[in-house]
Amino acid sequence: MNISGISANDPLTSSSAQGSALGKDAFMDLLVTQMKNQDPLEPTKNEDMLAQLAQFQSLEEMNDLNDNIVGLAVLQQSNALLDQLTSSSALIGKDVKYVDPETESEAWGKVESVRIVDGLAQLQIGDKNIPLANVVEIGTPPATGDSTSDSATNG
Repeated sequence: MNISGISANDPLTSSSAQGSALGKDAFMDLLVTQMKNQDPLEPTKNEDMLAQLAQFQSLEEMNDLNDNIVGLAVLQQSNALLDQLTSSSALIGKDVKYVDPETESEAWGKVESVRIVDGLAQLQIGDKNIPLANVVEIGTPPATGDSTSDSATNG
């Protein structure tokens, strides 16, 4: 007779092994079953029963803590998106110098709109979507025939 799941190389195929860890209802069912089927000549000691109840209380508290941490992580992610959107929306209508993600060259352009794509703020500059992190300067673009750079090299 073969029994699956008894060696390290044998996968467990029972539904409980594939599911999540025991929940509080299953824990209580086990506790009640244990109490019903205990040997009347050797009943479970009070200390053992209290230890099991303490473990159950710890399980409850850990589940509550886990739920709170998950909620906090979701809230933090939402706040990060809102912060990006707020920061980048202040750039609408302004000239920015950015690194083009396609060519890796720097260019100037006016921010037309902002949107969140895959959790990151993207600035619409002309026909390009530029990540907020690629902005390197905010201000007035230099004139195309800038004579200050020529006088600095000649003088």
